This record gives sequence, C-alpha cells and structure tokens, in this order.
Amino acid sequence: MMKALYSGVSGMRSHQTKMDVIGNNIANVNTNGYKSQRATFRDVYYQQIKSPGGGIEGTRGGTNASQVGYGAQISSVDTIHTLSGYSPTNKSTDLYINGDGYFMVQNASGEQFLTRYGAFNFDPTGNLVDSSGSLVLGLNKDDAETGVDDDGIMTGLVPISIEDFNNYKNITINSDGTITGYNIKAAADAEPIEIIGRIGIAYVPNQDALILEGNSYYSESNNTGDIITYSAGLGQTGEIVAFGLEMSNVDLANEFSDMIITQRGFQANTKIISVVDQMLEELVNLKR
Repeated sequence: MMKALYSGVSGMRSHQTKMDVIGNNIANVNTNGYKSQRATFRDVYYQQIKSPGGGIEGTRGGTNASQVGYGAQISSVDTIHTLSGYSPTNKSTDLYINGDGYFMVQNASGEQFLTRYGAFNFDPTGNLVDSSGSLVLGLNKDDAETGVDDDGIMTGLVPISIEDFNNYKNITINSDGTITGYNIKAAADAEPIEIIGRIGIAYVPNQDALILEGNSYYSESNNTGDIITYSAGLGQTGEIVAFGLEMSNVDLANEFSDMIITQRGFQANTKIISVVDQMLEELVNLKR
C-alpha cells in the first residue's frame, strides 16, 4: 500500500515539473528566437516479488517474473530546435537566419555565447551590438575577405567594429553576412561601396546539447561537438535575411493540449494519495 503512496508522490512531482516547462513555453510564445521545450517521463524502480522460472519439458511450463513499480520521474527536458517563421520588422540590422546556425556574441566579461535572436544595432563608435550590449563576432574590414577559406570557414573572429564609422552611409548587411557601406569620403577614382565587415554564423553539430543561459543565449557543452564558423549560407548554415527576426516556435495548440493532459495526470496522482490515505485510515480503524 505504501508503494502506491510513494508512486503518487513521484507522479505529482514529475507532472509539476512538466507543467513548469509548459508554462515557460507559453510565457515565451512571442519571444523572438525562442525554442520550445518538452519534458519526458520514465519509470523509476521495480521491486521483484517473484523471479521468473524456467519450464521443464513434459513436466511443467515456465513462469514469468512479478514486479511492482515505484512511480515516475523526469527523464529529460529537451529543447526543440526547429526553424521558426520570419517576422518582418523593417529595421535593416534585424537579422534572421534562414536555416541552421547561430550568431555569436561576446559580453563585457569576455564570455562568448550563441543566439538566434538577431536584434542588432550599431553603437556611436561603430560596434555591432545586440539588444543587451554584447558585441557581435565576425571579421572586420581588413580581414572580411582573407579570413574566409575556400570552404567558407571563418577564422580569427573578433568583435565587429566599423572603422571610421561616420564616413559611411547606407550600411547594408547582405545574405552572405558581409557588411557593406557607401564611403562618403572615398577618392574620386575609387569604388565608394566597400565591404567593411562580415558576420560569422556558427554551425553546432549537436544543438540538443547546448546549455540555455537565459537572455536568448546558449553556451556550448562537452556534447555539442566541434563548432565551426562559416560565412552565412556556406557549410551547413543558412543565409541571413535582413529586416526581420525569427519568431518563437511555440505551438500554442500543442501546449494547451499538453497542459490538459498534465493537469489530469497530476489530478490522478493526487487521487492515488487520497485513496491510499483512506485505506490506511480504514486499516487503523480495524481495531475499534
């Protein structure tokens, strides 16, 4: 009887955690670049009260084991990295990756993160930064061409900073990640439109192993594999689409369905506890 009580408690805890995951998904239904999560269950432990027995030909048949379980627990909380839709913003520095890959940023402490949230801006000194002030990584003007090999792999990544920022107008971020601008002080015999930088796109072999850091950031772990940075659209990365951001991939219909199932599961487990409590009460009252 006590086994059922502990099973009910473990089931309640598991369903509470799953409801936390569902609640976080719904809260982020309009968070740009957010990737939904799911919680999965597994059974815990089984007490074997009878061992299986082998049969003897012509004498008796075999018998199966008898086992009693002790409930459920959370097996995993997985992030679903499916590509989501494009949300137009009409801002030239808002960027969407049309495929696999992540932007790379570096915060004030020098820590580097990956993100799908491409809401970028140029600060007054020409640094390309995200909405949190972290620096976007890539190549600057002098290395924008030489820092990319024949396979599109980028090396020597640094925070992107446009030299002589005030000399340029009509700055554009192209589908391959190159940043071009019209140099208002270019020599009369020189081409005024120049490549002044390049944004790198990181390819992660095992996206499921990324660690969620909050603030739409991810960090690598021991199980992500070797992360390679490409020029956008090369390797296994998607091209960059400007003037828009990635939408959340939360499916509200699915979340509400899971919410109902989780709620009923929680209620069923609380019922187990209340029924066992009634049985224990009846057992205690036998002496009266």
